[in-house]
Amino acid sequence: MDRQIEKKSFLRRYAWYIAAAAALAALLVWIVLGTTANTMTVDASDITISDVTRGKFDDYVRLNGQVLPIQVVQISPEEGGIVREKVVEEGTRVRKGDVILRLSNSNLDLQILNAEAELAEKQNLLRNTQVAMQQDRLNNRTEQATLDTDCDRKRRAYEQNARLYKERLISKEVYLQSREDYNLARRKQSLISQRLKQDSIYRHVQMAQMEDNLDNMRKNVLLVRDRKNKLEVRSAIDGELGLLDVELGQNIAAGQNIGQINDLSDFKVQAQIDEHYIDRVRPGLSASFSRDGKTYLLRVRKVYPEVRNGTFRTDFVFVGERPAQMRSGQTFYVELALGKSQQATLIPRGTFFQTTGGNWIFVLDKSGRKAYRRNISIARQNPQYYEVTDGLEPGERVITSGYEAFKDNEVLVIK
Repeated sequence: MDRQIEKKSFLRRYAWYIAAAAALAALLVWIVLGTTANTMTVDASDITISDVTRGKFDDYVRLNGQVLPIQVVQISPEEGGIVREKVVEEGTRVRKGDVILRLSNSNLDLQILNAEAELAEKQNLLRNTQVAMQQDRLNNRTEQATLDTDCDRKRRAYEQNARLYKERLISKEVYLQSREDYNLARRKQSLISQRLKQDSIYRHVQMAQMEDNLDNMRKNVLLVRDRKNKLEVRSAIDGELGLLDVELGQNIAAGQNIGQINDLSDFKVQAQIDEHYIDRVRPGLSASFSRDGKTYLLRVRKVYPEVRNGTFRTDFVFVGERPAQMRSGQTFYVELALGKSQQATLIPRGTFFQTTGGNWIFVLDKSGRKAYRRNISIARQNPQYYEVTDGLEPGERVITSGYEAFKDNEVLVIK
């Protein structure tokens, strides 16, 4: 018996192919639309294209260093007063101890007179006290001599009455009175001896205290007189008077900063460094600069911890030879070495870093007609290159100019 064969419809026979074609078309549409939404056309003349290379990375930073005196000493008078005379002018070479200006202070003169008058009064008081003590000592000794004599007399009387009483020549009452008089005289003699001893100790202590007070007053007068000498403001070092901000008749307070003296025995170079490097800059690091075809070496002497306006201050001192005819205020371009040179993947510095922070970059394809956004990692940088640790390979090409106009586009078409 013959079996009837069903004919498959066209749609059922080619359903799989139709579905695959529809999916492919949808994918193409998504790719085209998605790419178009994140693509931007740029002119090749408006961008900077750089090569990714492999080479030696010198870990240094370039700074603007200013030449300053090795030491600056501030001028601050210890005593205040009215400016009476300016002995030297700005720019004059001075030696240690030279008078720079003279002040006058009437209140200080009055203090000196009062201190001297008080010292004279204390000296008179001490002399009067010494005379009084000497008189008391003589009186006490006179009293002691009188008591000693009286005691001797009472002793003789007692001894005589004791013999007479023994022979029954005087009454018992007379004998007892003579004995009592003698014992009383002995006790008075003992008491005056103790009083004289205590008075001697007291006078010794009192005199020592008065002498100490008088000595302190003498020292006070000397100090006050020395304050008058400090009305002459003198140079603390050999150097050059760089600044003297005073005028005749001006009232200067004690401790007020009125100028400075520059120590020109040597120079230092001071530079402001970006706070990005504050953890890497330390005393002892090497630096250098070139002038007139010669290279001069420096060493970090001091790193100031305070950060202002995104920078911190660092002082450098010379190691070895100094440039000839160096002047305070000159500017040198200093290269500060932060570490050893190493082989690394490098890209030239560019303004793209300001937008990306070094986290991504546009990389050109082999045709050079398109550039794609790619994540990268940048470790160190110097004035010429960035050190790339991940995301790029030597031989590739990247866009290193500014990215401000690219917005959020991920593909650039270059014409």
